[in-house]
Amino acid sequence: MKIRPGLLALGALITGLGVGHAQTTIKSTDEAAMKRFIDAYRILEQNAADPINVDQTFYQGVIPGMLRHLDPHSSFFDPDQYGQLKQMESSTRKGFGTVVSILPGRVLVLQTLANTPSAKAGMMPGDEILAVNNYRLDRLELDQIVELLNESKQKPAQLVVRHPGDVRISELTLIPEEMQASSVERVFELQPGVGYIRVGSFEEKTAVQIREGIEKLGGRKLKGLVLDLRNNPGGLMNAALEIASYFLQPGQMILSVKGRNVPEKIERVPAGSSPYTFPIAVLVNGKTASASEIVSGALQDHDRATIVGEPSFGKGLVQSVFPLAENTGLALTTALYYIPSGRSIQKAFKTSDFALGATAAHPNERTDFKTDSGRAVPGGGGIVPDIAAYPVEMTALRGVLEGTASFTTFAGEYIREHKITPGWQLPPEAIDQFQAWLAARQIQPNLREWVANHDFVASRLKTEIYNLSFGVEKGDEVEAQFDPPIRKALEAVLTRSNGEHK
Repeated sequence: MKIRPGLLALGALITGLGVGHAQTTIKSTDEAAMKRFIDAYRILEQNAADPINVDQTFYQGVIPGMLRHLDPHSSFFDPDQYGQLKQMESSTRKGFGTVVSILPGRVLVLQTLANTPSAKAGMMPGDEILAVNNYRLDRLELDQIVELLNESKQKPAQLVVRHPGDVRISELTLIPEEMQASSVERVFELQPGVGYIRVGSFEEKTAVQIREGIEKLGGRKLKGLVLDLRNNPGGLMNAALEIASYFLQPGQMILSVKGRNVPEKIERVPAGSSPYTFPIAVLVNGKTASASEIVSGALQDHDRATIVGEPSFGKGLVQSVFPLAENTGLALTTALYYIPSGRSIQKAFKTSDFALGATAAHPNERTDFKTDSGRAVPGGGGIVPDIAAYPVEMTALRGVLEGTASFTTFAGEYIREHKITPGWQLPPEAIDQFQAWLAARQIQPNLREWVANHDFVASRLKTEIYNLSFGVEKGDEVEAQFDPPIRKALEAVLTRSNGEHK
């Protein structure tokens, strides 16, 4: 008997659901439903006007359709996507070793990392990338440029580059290399004795890198720490558990897990741990999600840290990745995470199309949540900060200056004419020069606008000059001094520190 490829693929995928996991007993009603599906597929394969693309039918249609009504986060990975997922888990990326500023129609190089393809090709801070693989960037929107740059990292790329102050253009060929990306992006002092650590995601080595960062800053001698989890989408839960245990007492609860077919499990700080005791402030925003919310929520519920910023995303689902046949995979929501006060950080879905959102006993219906000290904290999804703090407001003038890359372009010209040494401060005449430079380019804010934005302009100019002179790490240290949420977090740490030493 001849077996059609389509039905063979279906059988492989169905069989693949059991790879490495306990087999699920299929009830007679399930068998009847499966038979109806196979019969429908057979009719489609035999009689459709056009030949059926098996991969497209299952990878883009059948399986995503089956998951669509569960929740927004359950998803299917085709072979390419599953390969990328496994690569992400290793923290290894392909790239050229550049840090760039991306604007609509423009890409400016802020830094080239030593011994990387970009540095070896002669790229330098201040360069402008005009084209990638024969695509002119001045004709593309911002999201198109981001997509093009991501695609270019997968194979040798042809770049057209203009060096600052040079009317000629250079054509470069860059071959991407594997790079180990650190999830701990920044470690520095905000002021003597108070450290700052920014964490971009939770990966295999994140906890170790955070501990190394703390020890670099002074370890147990620190007066306080600002832990920046803004824009952190989460990642490996094991990393979150270990990070939380750095600051909580032995035996304290970090989270619990509850699900329909998942036995309840409680995670606690290991009995032998020796946590840091200095004051902490944690920065969060609307892109702080999942594992990073677990850390923030556990520290908040135990009154261990002051949470500063904006309400977090609200993703408290347990995602289990099941490997399937043909190098595919399935990310499925199997349970919910609960932080120590009993809150689920999962926000309620806005549509009844999702099975989880339609559950009558959704945990976020409770409102009587309290921290260890008895302080009320809201449920309903996400982590609500103890202190609200928002980024610098984008006024019309600031939007024009950022959108035209005026700060970066002027900084590139400025450093060619002035010697910038560590500790350099922006002189008042530099702001006057920038104002004249803008006027020559038909950007002429009125006096009221200029005075209102004076401090912002000064901070951005200093940041970009440091970016191009010493690298974006030093630029970020400058920017942190003017960042409103960071400044509020610093105030919170100092307040806790002074209170503990009275």
